[in-house]
Amino acid sequence: MTRTRSRYAPDHGLTTRMVTTMFLIGLLYVVLVGVLLAVLRGAWPIILIFTGGLFIAQFWFSDRIAAFSMGAREVTPEEAPELHGTIDRICALADMPKPRVAIARTDVPNAFATGRGEKTALVCATTGLLRRLEPEELEGVLAHEMSHVAHRDVAVMTIASFLGVLAGIVTRVALWGGLSRNRSSDPVGIAIMLIPLISAAVYCLSFLLTRLLSRYRELSADRAAALLTGRPSALASALTKVSGQMARIPTEDLRKAEPYNAFYFVPAFSSKESLSRLLSSHPTLEQRLDQLARISVELARP
Repeated sequence: MTRTRSRYAPDHGLTTRMVTTMFLIGLLYVVLVGVLLAVLRGAWPIILIFTGGLFIAQFWFSDRIAAFSMGAREVTPEEAPELHGTIDRICALADMPKPRVAIARTDVPNAFATGRGEKTALVCATTGLLRRLEPEELEGVLAHEMSHVAHRDVAVMTIASFLGVLAGIVTRVALWGGLSRNRSSDPVGIAIMLIPLISAAVYCLSFLLTRLLSRYRELSADRAAALLTGRPSALASALTKVSGQMARIPTEDLRKAEPYNAFYFVPAFSSKESLSRLLSSHPTLEQRLDQLARISVELARP
């Protein structure tokens, strides 16, 4: 199946990072399963069926689960004419098929995209975002989200994140089964006792890899959206406005949104001291605004 090319500016750095991240996390996953198969030889059919089934389920249903968890409800052009009109303009600019359009009823001002590809893509804006942004600011935000669809980094992030989590799940299942049969100090028993350490190493490495990719992809989406629309100042205005409004959102609402920060246009943090800030999936606001300022200078040159 050939991929439809859009007018979004290609980002070879993003492509390289996506391929490298998937390769390294996949390698970690293969090593982990190989260790489990070597240690728990009699349980290899269960391990392969369990891991294979979870991976297939995650690949096919992760986007729907994420959209449902974040309260996205698909809307028609009659229900949300302005939102659909903005998406239509971006699709015309980018020369790409129109995604499904959804609204999440929450006062947290944000937007996100999900989907394995252009045919299954969904772009969602919250009611809080629609109420606060001017039309050109909203266009910049939605262009940012649709660049994730065009570059397919949404699918890569979903799969990459899942492989790390799956490594931990498989290890714990194998550990429970292995400990019930092996409590001795023989080599097999010792290997089984080391499995939690292997699991922790795999999870930590996959977490760091996905965080590094996520921060880069947000900068890439900002740049692609600014170049497509030709209005980096509008996107910068939206970033400043949304980031400033987050402090006024009730803590309870922010806490509910925080687990899905990797998908959002701007991360939501329930407190200034939150550990999530240190391990954020997004670059800082200053980094994003600095990049947009440089793009404005580039576009202004004759």
